[in-house]
Amino acid sequence: MKVLHETDVEEISVPGRFARWVSAEGVGLDSQYLSSCVVRIAPGSTVRPAHSHPDGDELIYVVHGEGKVYIDGEISRIREGSFVLFEKACIHMVRNSGKDELKLACFFAPRTKLSEYVFHEDVDFDSGTEI
Repeated sequence: MKVLHETDVEEISVPGRFARWVSAEGVGLDSQYLSSCVVRIAPGSTVRPAHSHPDGDELIYVVHGEGKVYIDGEISRIREGSFVLFEKACIHMVRNSGKDELKLACFFAPRTKLSEYVFHEDVDFDSGTEI
């Protein structure tokens, strides 16, 4: 299969968000080199716990809404049309600070899966510094 709609794959509930893995090992568009998911974050919710990807980068694109990202202790605003690069091993989180749902398209290279994330339970979003 080379084409699918995001609703063709199951949505899972993960702390602070709902995700659909549209491209991952054995799921959706099974790419050899990248994985991707569509994420929905409710107003006021934060993706948790803080996490990192030890073997690759994550690029997110804001499809709809607005929020903030925490990257290695720095907090930046994001809005519809923003791209954010979470480089290999950086600790990051996303928060919906808007009034509407925040929807993201996330791309990982090389491909990854939730079981490969490294979690940082001791990192709090609000401990970051806004830039």
